[in-house]
Amino acid sequence: MRIRFRENGPYVVEFPPGTKVRLGGEEIPLPKGNLALCRCGGSHKKPFCDGTHKTLGFQAEAGEIQIEVP
Repeated sequence: MRIRFRENGPYVVEFPPGTKVRLGGEEIPLPKGNLALCRCGGSHKKPFCDGTHKTLGFQAEAGEIQIEVP
């Protein structure tokens, strides 16, 4: 699994394709295996990114964390 911090954008959590996550008891399938989470604080779909960072002028550096699961 990998978490990317997109330059001036969201956190993108990468799971194997077809992974399912739960939020508030609701199961959300991830056909592509990616989950974009708000990093700017302005999304109207929190915790998910809705692209608001582009209109807010949000700025942040890129980066990533690689997670090895045994």
